[in-house]
Amino acid sequence: MVSPSREETDDLPDKDVAKDFYAKYEPKELLGRGVSSTVRRCVEKETGKDFAAKIIDISGDIDDSQGLSLRETTLREIQILKLVAGHPYIIELHDVFDSTTFIFLVFELCKNGELFDYLTNVVALSEKKTKGIMKQLLEAIEFIHSKNVVHRDLKPENILLDDDFNIKITDFGFAKVVKPQERQFELCGTPGYLAPELLKASMYENAVGYNKEVDIWACGVIMYTLLVGFPPFWHRKQMIMLRNIMEGKFEFCSPEWDDITELPKDLIRKMLVVDPLKRLTVSEALKHEFFQVVTTKGRIFDARKTFQLGMLCVRAIVRLKRLKYTPEPLSIEVARNYPYRIKTLRKVVDACAFRVYCHWVKRGEVQNRAALFENRPKIELKQIYTDAMNTITT
Repeated sequence: MVSPSREETDDLPDKDVAKDFYAKYEPKELLGRGVSSTVRRCVEKETGKDFAAKIIDISGDIDDSQGLSLRETTLREIQILKLVAGHPYIIELHDVFDSTTFIFLVFELCKNGELFDYLTNVVALSEKKTKGIMKQLLEAIEFIHSKNVVHRDLKPENILLDDDFNIKITDFGFAKVVKPQERQFELCGTPGYLAPELLKASMYENAVGYNKEVDIWACGVIMYTLLVGFPPFWHRKQMIMLRNIMEGKFEFCSPEWDDITELPKDLIRKMLVVDPLKRLTVSEALKHEFFQVVTTKGRIFDARKTFQLGMLCVRAIVRLKRLKYTPEPLSIEVARNYPYRIKTLRKVVDACAFRVYCHWVKRGEVQNRAALFENRPKIELKQIYTDAMNTITT
């Protein structure tokens, strides 16, 4: 067990302030740090189980863009976390401790960290892995929407991976309970994942606002990023990036997308639609053909493809066994300019040299190899050649 260093414990609340938390949990090393919060691994004293404690400093209690204090925002997040509790792909809130200056949220510990960090290490995911993650993500979003909650800040940094690499959606700080036809106008979230209607709601007075569809747009951006390792609308100039988002301007550029099939591209196109009314819903996205080719036990059995794969394996094994007996391929250019590179021709050349010059060229001895080109034919062959010429002349 790693104990926190002195520097790491400087930001821990005083034990007198949070007696209940310290009575039940022992804080350990720092896992992450935010603007007004830190996340630490903590151990439940009674059971010895590991958890992640988010320690929020509310002493400043500055109002956010929605006019809510940090305490009010945190209490709303707790309420929403309890509302969406029980789903396997949503982070589980284990305990809450409230004091005058700090709020402690104790979550289940996801030891594999953020999806963002995992993606940074592997750069891009295969279609199969992307399919598994996106299916879990959409199922979790479908459950969240069924509770009339919109997340509004979906991104790889807010998706954790548990011990089995299943996802856990976290950070419901921007989440809000909304009615089906209720429109929202607050600007919140992360720039690269913001939906066009959310940007318009904050820019134009006559904007119609937004609702749950913004989460589907964010899922499309996440899926694009998982497959190639970079987001679809990124630009070093943020204004250009935001304009591309509002116009839905993105492309499946080469060579990154060359080896990716059409089905994931089709799903991304239908999630990244500028008009939210024409965008896929969560249920429609889960019914897309991209997810239908997989059953609960794996890929659907295809007899023809399985037979073809088996034949390719057999042919490969036979070729490997015959490799040492298979002659090296010979091109006209090599035979003409570098004949000594080919083992078969090298044997013929050496045999002819031995017959003519009566000596071998020893391997590794460069000076003897030059003897091949000395004009000293074998005596017996020279005499035969002389007798033949005399016979011709007489």
